[in-house]
Amino acid sequence: MTKRPLLTALTLSAAMFFAASSFAAIVSYPATLSGPGEVPPVASPGTGKVDAKFDTATKTLSWTVTYSGLTGPATAAHFHGPAAAGVNAPPVVPIAGNLASPIAGQAVLTDAQIADLAAGKWYFNIHTANNKGGEIRGQVMMAK
Repeated sequence: MTKRPLLTALTLSAAMFFAASSFAAIVSYPATLSGPGEVPPVASPGTGKVDAKFDTATKTLSWTVTYSGLTGPATAAHFHGPAAAGVNAPPVVPIAGNLASPIAGQAVLTDAQIADLAAGKWYFNIHTANNKGGEIRGQVMMAK
């Protein structure tokens, strides 16, 4: 019995694994959050930043959102889309759990969500009791 077929199969399997992983990438999607970014604009002293990373191999979006200066505690937070800057859209990824800064989480995206995210058609906002429609907002765009 020869070991050559087994060795060939193992070599091909390893090559396919490393080739597939070489096409995977982590893509950054930052955003700066502010009251004037809301639609309509909000006079808020609040500011924030979204640091989102998309893993192309697992289709997973991970995020950390930091903010300060809101007029009250955060009552809701979401990724919304599809929408260009200056346009409102429904939530596509609601944020569950503790909304105190920093907010961290992750979600597996659908192909349609990935296409909208890559096209710059998502925004993130944080809501408060004083600003139920959203207090601070920023367009989520691929880092250049």
